[in-house]
Amino acid sequence: MAQLYRSLDVQKVIETVRTLQLRIADRFPDSGLGRVCKELEDLAEFSKQRIEWIKTPKLWIRIGIGAVIAVMVVILVYTVSTFKVASGSFTVGDLVQISEAGLNDVVLIGAAIFFLLSVENRVKRQRAIKVLYELRSIAHVIDMHQLTKDPSRRVANNTVHSPKIELTPLQLTRYLDYCSEMLSLTSKVAALYAQAIDDAVVLQTVNEVEDLTTSLSQKIWQKIMVIKELEGHDLRQSQPTQPGDDASGPDTVA
Repeated sequence: MAQLYRSLDVQKVIETVRTLQLRIADRFPDSGLGRVCKELEDLAEFSKQRIEWIKTPKLWIRIGIGAVIAVMVVILVYTVSTFKVASGSFTVGDLVQISEAGLNDVVLIGAAIFFLLSVENRVKRQRAIKVLYELRSIAHVIDMHQLTKDPSRRVANNTVHSPKIELTPLQLTRYLDYCSEMLSLTSKVAALYAQAIDDAVVLQTVNEVEDLTTSLSQKIWQKIMVIKELEGHDLRQSQPTQPGDDASGPDTVA
């Protein structure tokens, strides 16, 4: 019970993504952003199966590796057992040559064993990296959807080919907020792989996804702050001027 909140629950992450997709569908029916969120939900569902596969020991790989190592050890023992030295002709030079050859064999076999023991982890790493690359692509797709949602265009002198913003300030705020939430959930799905496999390459890739989503989310919140400032400016402009108010200050007598 004490460790209940020390790791991400993949099912909770999936449910949060699904809820966000429903929220987007309620406010922006048939929108591209909603379809992107559905893709994120599908990828989160797939990640649940992939993470379970990663956590499960691969007996067929381990049995194969064990058999190969056993064969290598048998060959080494057989090679050593067949070595014979003629009686009375063994010198220090022979000892050096035998030691050098034996050391080389031990190093090569040790390197081969180390490589074989890492096969299972490398197979799991490749499966995890493939999904992490897809999550990074989804983050860029989310950024493309919010790219033209610039609140300053509502008051700027736009050209003929400038993107048209037909959303109200409230709708635009909610749209950008949904984008920010999707980016956050993208990083959470990526973080599931970091806790599923102890691998430096996977951890580095997860960190890259998190850095990317954080950077993109910061740009979105800058736009939200601009909307709030524009709303405050419009509110001040719409307030009626009270009698006696003068923006230039009190009258002075020369």
